Amino acid sequence: MAKKQTVSQQTIDDALKIAKGTARPGQTKEQTKQIAQGIEKGIAEFKKREKAKARERDKARKKASPAEELPTTKTTEPTDPSPSASAAVWLPWVLLALSWIGFAIYVGLF
Repeated sequence: MAKKQTVSQQTIDDALKIAKGTARPGQTKEQTKQIAQGIEKGIAEFKKREKAKARERDKARKKASPAEELPTTKTTEPTDPSPSASAAVWLPWVLLALSWIGFAIYVGLF
């Protein structure tokens, strides 16, 4: 026996608001009500799908989480940083200092 899902009052109000906002001239109240019901169903279906996706994401996160917590038995050898790696650390700071020096010279001259 399938249980009927109830739609929140906020969803009903939102659907009616949207239906009234998109109503065409000459459209009857009954037609607007039917459009609002269709929008309600769409919102309910969307929420149901989003809940299912959230459950799947939680399951995947929980499944991946214990694997990350287990200690690794592999030993990693420390590697010496290459000269390009050390340059990558200092390069932004050098460029920042040069830009400030250039700005100070520009302001001082003009």
